Amino acid sequence: MFFQRLLRQDARGQIVKQYKNPRPKDWASICMRPVFERASLEDTISKIFEDVRINGDKALKSLTKKYDGIDLANVMLSKEEISELASTTPPDLKMAILTAYKNILSFHRLQVPLNLKPYETSRGVVCWQENKAIEKVGLYIPGGSAPLISTVLMLGIPARLAGCSEVILCTPPSADGLVNPAICLAAQLVGVSKIIRVGGVQAIAGLTFGTESVPAVNKVFGPGNQYVSAAKEYARRYGVGLDLPAGPSEIMVIADETAIPAFVAADLLSQAEHGPDSQVVLVASKTEVIDKVQREILKQLKDLPRREIVIKALENSFCVLFKDVKTAMDFANTYAPEHLILSVANPEKIAGQVINAGSVFLGNFTPESAGDYASGTNHTLPTGGWTKAYGSLGVDDFLKKISFQNISKDGLEGLASIITTIAEAEGLGAHARAVIKRLNFKENI
Repeated sequence: MFFQRLLRQDARGQIVKQYKNPRPKDWASICMRPVFERASLEDTISKIFEDVRINGDKALKSLTKKYDGIDLANVMLSKEEISELASTTPPDLKMAILTAYKNILSFHRLQVPLNLKPYETSRGVVCWQENKAIEKVGLYIPGGSAPLISTVLMLGIPARLAGCSEVILCTPPSADGLVNPAICLAAQLVGVSKIIRVGGVQAIAGLTFGTESVPAVNKVFGPGNQYVSAAKEYARRYGVGLDLPAGPSEIMVIADETAIPAFVAADLLSQAEHGPDSQVVLVASKTEVIDKVQREILKQLKDLPRREIVIKALENSFCVLFKDVKTAMDFANTYAPEHLILSVANPEKIAGQVINAGSVFLGNFTPESAGDYASGTNHTLPTGGWTKAYGSLGVDDFLKKISFQNISKDGLEGLASIITTIAEAEGLGAHARAVIKRLNFKENI
């Protein structure tokens, strides 16, 4: 792969996976993501789900000890524990969280939809639609080496604006058996109802079935590793809704000669550090741009704290050279990236060509990190090419739309022949009869 030239050569001593002006017929194969076999995970997931379904909190405790090495007396943090932990958040981090909270809240307030007003579609036939919050939602916040504090804000704020009555947060316990203080602070800000210090497949199982401490929820949100992602898909079998298809993180940067190589390299590395299964892609208009970015990646890679993870992620990654930005944009829409950075001259002019992307960043001074933390947009995005069918998470994902109609007898008479004609054409006579019975009904006999 392209970035392997920064790290090593293949067995034949050749550099692999740098694409130069590939033909459109080859784009689909180039855009294939690394494949992870989920079928092999299902046996483990099904056993954990069954254990949690039968044994509840007892299973959550034993599985937490098995996978995290933590003995829990209780899986749920008390309100006192949450407040005490939140209060220990360092002042500078607390201020950063509060500012990010304000920006994300103000942007997401714009997304709160209005109910459709009653509308008379024909005489005597009135229809309208109302937005109703999903009552119980579960937020999964990964822990591990990088507790995702920002994800609490990204999931919790739209849940709060939607009006969800119960918001349950699950996150793996820290080494001391508690939860990262900043996660507790963010959870307080967004109005989380309960914090459950359980992670992995067992957390998703708990949210699916409910236990003595964990309420069963209607929909689960949040990122996770391949086990968590597969567990969320498994939960769907039990009627639990899911947010959006999300897997390993990914970014594409389109760069021309006006791009600043140090910035491009920094953005690519910022996504590579998410995990060894991340994928980063550079699309450039000139070979010189590629060479300069290569040198910057080598330079910046030396002192990265998550260097080993980044190196593995770069092995999944590649570069494409195109002669012009228009072709590069067409390729980007085929790849359909989670994050797309336009490091080109006049990015506003070509932004309108974006059809498939989760979140787009324009110009040299708009890093992807801004969207991850504090600009206001949501960082929960579809990956793996799913931006062709799904968009960024927002308030709407925590709502369901219910349609209403109120029809007078005169209104039904006006629709009767239409309803019965179509119903009979479909062979559904009972549908037609439900109309005819009403029209033939005589009162007071």
